[in-house]
Amino acid sequence: MSKNLFAKKRTFTTSSLVKISILSVLSFLMMFIQTPLMFFPEFLKLDVADVPAVIGGFALGPLAGVVIQLVKNLLHFAFKTSTGGVGELANFMIGSTFVLVSSAIYHLNKTKKNAVIGCIVATFAMALVGGITNYYILIPFYSRFYPIEAIVAMSSAVNKYIVDLNTLIIYGIVPFNIIKGSVISIITIALYKRVRILIRK
Repeated sequence: MSKNLFAKKRTFTTSSLVKISILSVLSFLMMFIQTPLMFFPEFLKLDVADVPAVIGGFALGPLAGVVIQLVKNLLHFAFKTSTGGVGELANFMIGSTFVLVSSAIYHLNKTKKNAVIGCIVATFAMALVGGITNYYILIPFYSRFYPIEAIVAMSSAVNKYIVDLNTLIIYGIVPFNIIKGSVISIITIALYKRVRILIRK
């Protein structure tokens, strides 16, 4: 039988749907726990809401992890949104990148080494997608309410290397996502073996 990482037969059983639902709600709740970081503008705050999706991707497959990301952002859009869904779309794209890359690599060979490699590659993939998403989607959207110059000035106040939109992406968005991906990776690797037992029961 061919091993298909995205096989619906393995992902969407009743048991898996229950687990996906629980992880989605947990991920949604974790979105409200945010921490500002030094040297980064105020609108960039660290959260670890992607961890349940990554764990779900490791345990149930990449597609399950993406579904968790989707449900998380749909819930956030329904209960608390001020961006007309643009923020949720960007969050889904960036978070799903991490989940897809990390869990796909892990499922090639389910070892701790592959989990670490998957998280490392996923961190840089998320940083790349985060930069592109902010450049073409998020920042243009916010510029409708705040001039790009104001956003750059806010960022420059905490990081002197940010002087325009391009440097905001290079010295703000990309490093922030690398830090976020690293934190998510550390927590996932630390928790996965313990949580995996509960998920697979």
